[in-house]
This record gives sequence, C-alpha cells and structure tokens, in this order.
Amino acid sequence: MRYAPLAHLPRLARAAAALAFALPSVAAAQAPAHLRDSAARCEALTGLRLGDTTISSTKIVPKGTAAAALQTPIASDLPAFCRVVAHIRSAPDSDIGVEIWLPLDGWAGVFHGTGNGGFAGVLQAGYGGMISGLRRGYATATTDTGTAPATMLDGDALIGHPRKWKDWGRLSTHAMTVTGKAVAAAFYGRAPRLSYYTGCSTGGQQGLIEALYYPADYDGILVGAPVINRTWGHAAVAWDFAAANRSSASLLSDAKLGLLNRAAIAECNRRGTGIAGDPFVTDPLRCTFDPAMLACRGANSDQCLTPMEMATARAFYTGPTTRDGKRTFFGWLPGSEGPGAFGWSFLQSPNRGQPQFSSLFRWVFGSAWDWRSFDLDRDMPLVDRALGDAVNDATRGSLHAFAARGGKLILYHGLADTLVPPEQTVAFYDHHARQAGGLTRLGNSARLFLAPGMMHCGGGAGPDSFNSAFAGLPPPPEASPRDDLFLALTAWREQGKAPEQVIATKYEAAPSKRIAFQRPLCAYPRQAILAGGGSTGLARHFACRVRQVPVR
Repeated sequence: MRYAPLAHLPRLARAAAALAFALPSVAAAQAPAHLRDSAARCEALTGLRLGDTTISSTKIVPKGTAAAALQTPIASDLPAFCRVVAHIRSAPDSDIGVEIWLPLDGWAGVFHGTGNGGFAGVLQAGYGGMISGLRRGYATATTDTGTAPATMLDGDALIGHPRKWKDWGRLSTHAMTVTGKAVAAAFYGRAPRLSYYTGCSTGGQQGLIEALYYPADYDGILVGAPVINRTWGHAAVAWDFAAANRSSASLLSDAKLGLLNRAAIAECNRRGTGIAGDPFVTDPLRCTFDPAMLACRGANSDQCLTPMEMATARAFYTGPTTRDGKRTFFGWLPGSEGPGAFGWSFLQSPNRGQPQFSSLFRWVFGSAWDWRSFDLDRDMPLVDRALGDAVNDATRGSLHAFAARGGKLILYHGLADTLVPPEQTVAFYDHHARQAGGLTRLGNSARLFLAPGMMHCGGGAGPDSFNSAFAGLPPPPEASPRDDLFLALTAWREQGKAPEQVIATKYEAAPSKRIAFQRPLCAYPRQAILAGGGSTGLARHFACRVRQVPVR
C-alpha cells in the first residue's frame, strides 16, 4: 500500500471488513470451539490482500504464554491474542516491518499504535507499549520504522539508503497505522471506533508526525521527550562528546558529575527555583548555574573542577555554539548532571570510538566520518541539506487539522533529560500556541506536562511514574486520570475532561517499592508551587500556579 491517502482509508477498512465477515464461516466448518475459531480467523489473515503488504506470519499466543513467546517477563499475565507480523514494501529499498496483536476476547473497539526508539530497526522496542495496550483490550501495533537491520544505538546499516531515512523520519508510523487498522477490521469484522497512539523519544517524534501530517490517523496521541529537530539533536550529542573527549583531562568522572549535580541543585534552591530537601530542581528553566563556583583553588580533587573540566560542563549546559559564540541549539538544564542511564556519562562515552547516535553523520559524509574532523559551522548546513526533508518534519507542519477533527495531544518531558532537550519541547509548544492564537486556544487540543527531576522517558531523582502506557507494567489498581496521563488522554477525548494536572509518584527501589513521595505535574504554563506548610512528599500540599517567564 503506498501509504494510502487519508481519503482511501474508509474504502480500505470496508474491504478488510468484508473479508473478515467471510472468515468465521470457514473457521466454523473446521472447528466450532471458540479458541479454534479464533485460531482459524488468525491464520486466515495470511490471505488478507493489502497493497504492497505481505502478512509474513500469524500465530495464536495463548493466555499466560506471552512471556516465553515474546522473551520478556513483564508479559507473563497477558490474555490470549493473535500475533501478526507484516512487511510493507511500497518503493524500492523500502521494507517497513509491522507487528500487530489482536486480543481474542473483549476487544474494546480501539486501535493502539506505539512508537520505537533511537534508530529503531527492531519490533521488540515497541513491546512495552503494546503490552499496555493489550491489557486494556486494544488491538495494538508497532513498527521497526523500516530501518532493519539497524538497532536503536547503531544506524550504520542505513548508510547509502536514503529511502530508509525517509521511512524512519516520516512515513513508517502512518504505514503501520493504516495496515494495523485494516488487519484489525479483517479480524473483528468491523473497523476500530477509536484510535490512540503512545510513544517516547523517537516514539515521541513518530506521534508528532502523526498529529502534524496524518491528522485522521489517531483520536488521541500521548508523546514523551519527542525528538523534534533530529539533525541538531544528534549534533548536540556529538558536541558534548567532543567537549568531553578533547583530552583525557576533559572527561568528567562520576564523582565530578555528582559534585556538579549537588551544586546545581543547591544553587537553584538558593535562587528560588527549587525546594529545599528535594534531590532535583523544580524549575531548571528559570535557573542559571555557573560551574565556575566549583573551580579548584589548589590541587585537583573530587571536590572541585579543573579549567578543562569546567569547559566541558559549560559546553554541556550551553549546547552547540558557532565559532563566533552564537548558540545554535539547546543544552542541558541544571540538575541533569547525574551519571545514570542516558545521563552525562553516557554522552561522554564512545560507541565504537565515535559519539553516540553518530551514524546519522556517516549517512551524509560516509563510513569514514570521524568526530575529530567534525566542524559545526561547516558541516551542519550540509547535514541539514542532505537530511532535513527526510528526518526533520516535526519542526514544520500545523496541528490545526488534528485539532479541528477533535484530536487530543498530550506531551510530557522530564526536566532532567539529557538525551532530548526539554527546552526544545517547550519551544515546540509555544510555537504551536502562537499558530493557534495563544496558549488558551492550543490548550483546547494539546497540553504539555513537565516532570521535574525526571530523565529520558523515566528515571532520575524526581517523580517519574505517571504513564502506564509506556513501560508495559500494569497501573496500580486505583489508577485514574488523576495519576495516569494515558487515562487522562482517553478521558479528555471520550468525556471532554481536559487534564489540568496529574499526580506523579516516586517509588522506592525494590524490594519495598513503596511510595517515596508524590508531586503534581501541572499543565503548562502552570507549575506546582508549595502552598503553605506541610510535607513536600504529599501532592496535596502543592497547587498549580502560572509559571513565571524563564529568566535563564
């Protein structure tokens, strides 16, 4: 299917449904038992005819066996489903892998698309979101974005394959969605009544592309830490790596990262943009931190920074900068310095001797590209000319059509993220607010929630549990739109209840897994302000207030 135009979707769904109505009679003739009927309908999907699409496998996964089938323990309690793998080949050198799970019982009439991560290339990266969708009774799908045999951290396999760049950056999620809906309609005999999308990081970019360019695909979209400007996002990672690796004396040890983190939190608290006792910064967007206060006055130690270490820290905070001192992209916020997964230590570490995610530069300059020869002023115009139209579509487009048909978009971003700059998401939201005629008007269809102390898609010192649709883990039994962004999205779309805040939770580590503290996340531009006295660990002691203009 050549990424079926939106006008063709009803015709495609009707054709798929017509095929589905014929399937139960075949199954009944072979075996009347419910499970065998489902198995027959699942197997019959191999005969489904969709343009440019091959159904490569179908298989029933019985209840309680998914952990072994999917090789992930979090799937141990899943209900029975029909597992479908398809490939869409609509152009030379294009091969988009899609996996679809269809619950055998209790389908809610909902289609659920999920995102990938990094350079994608594997379907398994979407399983967490699919597990969450299946638990809700949704028909759920993911895609490898057409980049196989790439992996999330290694895209070298795409050197010399410009069509795959385009599939990754713009086309694959729409293709997955059209195919997934058609397969669901064929299996159930009716088209989905509603469609939702969830994803983070690259998955966040995929969701924004859907809202901006394929507004009829989804009724509700939940995205976290979206990669918006892809080329400059990768340039920022290369910039950080070069700053830290210009010499062995420029690297920041874990001890120095801890020193920076503690000092930044203390300074932001002193400036009134944090709360005493919090192990994170509440509002780093309004805090300026100069690492010069940590300069060594004598011998080097873990309690101070040398001039070269200070230069590295400043490069991380500032972000890519031209030779004449012009800041060209976003840096990392105070309080993000921790050495955890995807933290500053990850940005300093090499991937086969090169910066993380640097395959994108080898697509443009060839396999011999080396970070030591990278010149921001000279090379980034070349990168943008070569890749901008393929991978940077989230920097363009409009949310008007998505909003006009009743679509609801929720974005969230951790303010301690060091893989996708939080300020970029704020700038995206502000830009579309101006297009819509102001924050209030945009808020009728799109809302942004900023999570203090949270790293990339989760983790970090701040409260990071508020989205059960991402990790694949079941939400607490008492979960509601009050404390789960995905439930807030569905309530907004189906009941008209726009989310003003969501309660985020920080859990203690295993084995206790008890609640450590809770904090409200407020719809931007408001933020949680401690209202009077009381424990900072209880959400009820905070109120949402309009945030001040950033002063960084």
